[in-house]
Amino acid sequence: MVESLSANALRVLEARYLQRDDAGGLIENFEGLCRRVADAVAAAEDAFGGDAQQHADVFFAALRQREFLPNSPTLMNAGTEVGQLSACFVLPVEDSIESIFDALKHMALIHKTGGGTGFSLSHLRPAGDRVGPHRGVASGPVSFLGVFDAATAAVVQGGRRRGANMGVLRVDHPDIRAFVRAKRDSDRFTNFNLSVATTDAFWRAARSGGAFDLLHPRDGKVVESVRAAALLDEIAEAAWACGDPGVIFLDAVERANPTPRLGPLEATNPCGELPLLPNESCNLGSIRLDAFVGDGRLDMERLDATVDLAVRFLDDVIEVNRAPLPEVAAQTRATRKIGLGVMGFADALVDLGIPYDAPQAAEIAERVMTRIRSRAERASAHLAQERGAFPAWAGSRLAERGLRLRNATLTSIAPTGTISIVADCASGIEPYFALAFVRHVLSGERLAEVNARFEAALRDAAAWSPDRVAELARSGSAREMADLPESIRRLFPVAADLTPTAHLAIQAAFQRHVDNAVSKTINLPADATPGTIREIYASAWQLGLKGVTVFREGCKGGVLERGVLGVGAEDLECLGRAGRCAA
Repeated sequence: MVESLSANALRVLEARYLQRDDAGGLIENFEGLCRRVADAVAAAEDAFGGDAQQHADVFFAALRQREFLPNSPTLMNAGTEVGQLSACFVLPVEDSIESIFDALKHMALIHKTGGGTGFSLSHLRPAGDRVGPHRGVASGPVSFLGVFDAATAAVVQGGRRRGANMGVLRVDHPDIRAFVRAKRDSDRFTNFNLSVATTDAFWRAARSGGAFDLLHPRDGKVVESVRAAALLDEIAEAAWACGDPGVIFLDAVERANPTPRLGPLEATNPCGELPLLPNESCNLGSIRLDAFVGDGRLDMERLDATVDLAVRFLDDVIEVNRAPLPEVAAQTRATRKIGLGVMGFADALVDLGIPYDAPQAAEIAERVMTRIRSRAERASAHLAQERGAFPAWAGSRLAERGLRLRNATLTSIAPTGTISIVADCASGIEPYFALAFVRHVLSGERLAEVNARFEAALRDAAAWSPDRVAELARSGSAREMADLPESIRRLFPVAADLTPTAHLAIQAAFQRHVDNAVSKTINLPADATPGTIREIYASAWQLGLKGVTVFREGCKGGVLERGVLGVGAEDLECLGRAGRCAA
């Protein structure tokens, strides 16, 4: 059975994914999109003696039922002249003007096709360093962030969304404090997420109260020694003020690098779920978990079949993909990385009757991701028998384990952004942000939403009323509504209701069974302190995570807002129909 699309899903499809003619008129509906994408991706089967039409039909059914959706560039570009289908790229930036501006050009080409880019700036010499025979002065990594940010603002991804970047700097770089403070002015670097690449040595020094050396990137000589704990305080205070920087745990990332002989993993894609080699790309896909819940249980057998389909689909994407750069094509095909993840986790928990912050929620996360990873390895091993292992397999850590796979990595948890709106489900593995809110998307447009499961629970309990919608819109949290049944209040926590420990428990449960990394935000109330953020970062390192991001409510304007609707009749009407509001 195919579920009907919500008004918000239709609006996002029209604005971002559906094909239009030269005059701007729609020439495609959702079913047509699914057929276009399925046919284009399944064309890869011809190269391996497979039945392209048969696989296209199977792909089409999964897409149409929204049980599995690939990343946005695949939905936008498959079967079109653009043909670039990957979402995630990392580009090299070496310490020369030529390399910096090559990266700038390549970034623009990637953004033009809908991809997002990550950069390690750690090889750039610090500000004030002498440069070249004329003894010029280097401007440092932060100055080049501005150049890249300005270029990003001029290019709309795929003609349908803003560009997105990740800037990464090692914690031992001499300019680390300037980098940490870079976004405290909210008008700077708006097209960048920033992350500090921390090392185990840094965390041990911070924990012991010891000194930590900042090293010149060209020769490794000590430029300055600082107190690691004081530097950690600066990182936490900046994140408290503006949400940036996040933290990458570089040694944890490198321990999971499947192909260390090809080089280290120094940067990630814009949302942090894909650590990649320089000039490497990856395509993502997400399984909608709530679609596999019925009669109070997860249908693991049906989930297995969808994992098989998804792994094949994502490997086929690599075959038909038109990489924007030849060096990206070569590196991507050498490792054939894919990132299969999930969305709708919060919805699945509600359908199972399990609160997000209950111990059973982490147990479900472990069980589901263990199953997906195991099944994905089996599917990739089967593809390796059919098509061969990824070319860089010899000498890889997988070869050392005797695990012959088609793909160097298989799993990743992406935020899922707009594809979760299309799927009408909660994004990624995040809890509900709010139960009534306005989502800011598509060049300033506002999409009002009321959580359908919460509304159904209220109606079943004879507790639904317009006044409750207004109250929800002001607070966003059912747990603050004392007159609701306790079972409903408990089952529907929102992100701000959860302790950092509860957020981290879910992220850690997934990360233990994910090859790449996990995109997850630790939401904090407005009165949270920098000390709380410091503790979160330290806990995430101890848990073995690969990265962590925090966001304190009110520190800057967000994509989602709570407490902005429900105060007037017009807004209440808009919220009640969960439709499009005037910008």
